[in-house]
Amino acid sequence: MTAQLEAYRVEAFNTAKASENKMHDDSVAQKFGFSGGLVPGVDVLAYMIHPPVAQWGRDFLERGLIEARFTRPVYDGETVDVIAEPMGEGLSLRVAGPGGDVRATGTASLTAKLPKVVLANFPVTAPVEARLPVHPGSFVQGHWLGTIPRNWAGQAGLDYLAEVREAGPIYGREGLVHPGVLQRIMNKVLVDNAILGPWIHVGSTMRLLAAARSDDELVARARVTANYEKKGHRFVELDALIVANGITPVAHCQHVAIYQPREVAAA
Repeated sequence: MTAQLEAYRVEAFNTAKASENKMHDDSVAQKFGFSGGLVPGVDVLAYMIHPPVAQWGRDFLERGLIEARFTRPVYDGETVDVIAEPMGEGLSLRVAGPGGDVRATGTASLTAKLPKVVLANFPVTAPVEARLPVHPGSFVQGHWLGTIPRNWAGQAGLDYLAEVREAGPIYGREGLVHPGVLQRIMNKVLVDNAILGPWIHVGSTMRLLAAARSDDELVARARVTANYEKKGHRFVELDALIVANGITPVAHCQHVAIYQPREVAAA
């Protein structure tokens, strides 16, 4: 049985105000029915990673499993609590806003035995040479997509930790990448392969396979597993392996996003 953890309080920060995704811009987000620009879901998930790392330390970074679903937006400057409660051998997670309303839910646990991952099943794939405006053909089911290689060494890693308000010592002490970085790479699967309009990350599952180091060159090898319309929104689902230095699998991820959201009709 896991121990009870204190709620983890974070002053949320919209790290993407200047990004291509204008769902993080106040005026654009309001056209889709939100009160302001959204804090990126990948950063909300980064907040949710803090309690399991506090619980299990490096073990979680090497063989943790986390699932998250973003049910309501988190806005810039809001104080939110990540509440972790024992659930069997793992944790149930929820992100609560200032009034206690739930913004995200999820679970975290340790994998008893890591699955065998065959790199050849996730072929090396470069991102498209020229991005085109997004349309349903941008993410064809069964197609493979890649990302531009990147590392988070030095100041880049420090900047990331500051952006997601992470003060835990393990990353700096051991020269490790925060797993939230891997979620940003999953977003890059979409961004590096199409010119997107406003879009929304709605859920993720991430199985950590190794602790990534800050100087590792990281890429995603992603397959589109679904592309569909639901209630006027266009969704894409991805299954991907995050690979370090071309040889080491560090995470197996499933990622769900609305890449073309329905606009709210003007009153």
